[in-house]
Amino acid sequence: MSQATGREGDFAAPLIVSRGETTRRGRRRSRKTGQIVAYVGLTGGAAVMVLPFFWMISTSLTARGMEFQVPPQWIPDPIVWSNYTEAIFKSGLPFPRFFVNTVIITSFNMVGVIFSASFAGFGFARLRFPGRNAIFVLVLATMMLPGIIMLIPTYLLFKTIGWVDTWLPLIVPSFLGGGAFYVFLFRQFFMGLPMEMDEAARIDGASTWHIYALIALPLSTPALISVGIFTFLNSWNNFLDALIYLNSIEKMTLAIGLLAFKGVRQSDWNLMMAAATVMIVPVLALFFVTQRYFVRGIVMSGLSGR
Repeated sequence: MSQATGREGDFAAPLIVSRGETTRRGRRRSRKTGQIVAYVGLTGGAAVMVLPFFWMISTSLTARGMEFQVPPQWIPDPIVWSNYTEAIFKSGLPFPRFFVNTVIITSFNMVGVIFSASFAGFGFARLRFPGRNAIFVLVLATMMLPGIIMLIPTYLLFKTIGWVDTWLPLIVPSFLGGGAFYVFLFRQFFMGLPMEMDEAARIDGASTWHIYALIALPLSTPALISVGIFTFLNSWNNFLDALIYLNSIEKMTLAIGLLAFKGVRQSDWNLMMAAATVMIVPVLALFFVTQRYFVRGIVMSGLSGR
């Protein structure tokens, strides 16, 4: 009787192992299939997103009169590199000046937003004062206000103090808090830092300013880079504010320069795309260089739930 039972066990063990191995293989196969589907979907989505950019570059290198040929010629023949020099230096508009103006305004905005938003975020995260949470909720509530409803009051204010046709309306607001979203981003990041660092620094005689400048800011490099990228994109591509406040052509930015270019050379789409490519290249270069820190800053800023 015991011998029969032993034989049944000998047959059952390989059967159980076989079923377990089959299940594991099926799970691995399903996981690989899911990964393949995800990669195919992501690749297709990336191709759709990149297609307009590729068309812009292709058109910028196309000879005049061949921009809208059917079927489209994605690789121009011949490739006309002179479109770039003609668009930038021979269009009748001071594009080098537009570029310098945009760089100056963007640089000031990045400094202002990073300083003021990090300072406000540090206060909300590390300091204790009456009404802190209520004030922070009020700051976040401003994110629900459409910017368009503040357009006329803001314009009247800047016109009253004589700032129209100057860079001040495009620069000064960045030094006054930097925006609720950036304050929130810094606040979340600073809340993820252990409070023991502040206590140890105060025991050693450090003031609040020293803790902010010498401890918190050096540890918040990912958040600083993330806010810097957001600020750069918003300022570099800022069209509406520049259109409203800037009237003199020597003070205009690249965004307004492209609009003026359309009015001057409205039929030269190849030159228009060349000028647009020049405007977008710094944005792409900045993102590719700093994308690792950008993703890390966004992830780490959302880790704290306090």
